[in-house]
Amino acid sequence: MAVCLATSVAAAVVAANAFTLAWTHSIERVRWEEAWRVEDGGLVLERVRVRGHGAGMEPAEGAVLRDGAWEWHPRSRHAVLRLTRSAYTADYEWCADGESCRPLSALIASDGGVTELRACPGGEAVR
Repeated sequence: MAVCLATSVAAAVVAANAFTLAWTHSIERVRWEEAWRVEDGGLVLERVRVRGHGAGMEPAEGAVLRDGAWEWHPRSRHAVLRLTRSAYTADYEWCADGESCRPLSALIASDGGVTELRACPGGEAVR
């Protein structure tokens, strides 16, 4: 499986069956983590973990406090995931396949706008 990433200045393909996106909320300074799975041409949001709440970060109904973080399992399916990236906040972290997390900028350059993620057609990485 593979994930296609695109900005207005770059495109990349990353081999991954599953990945986690993590970031620190720009106002609350609280870590947010989303675990995603690539499945049947789409992205499935498996798990959300938030180490606090406030300013648009309320835990979903049914969330459980586990190891200091609110956790819930939306299992929602998405054709595309749009991430707004800015030079004024820390970049997203990409964690996949047991590797250590790294900034999303290590995978694809940002223009300070939107980065789109989607399951790659055919599902195979080209690099």
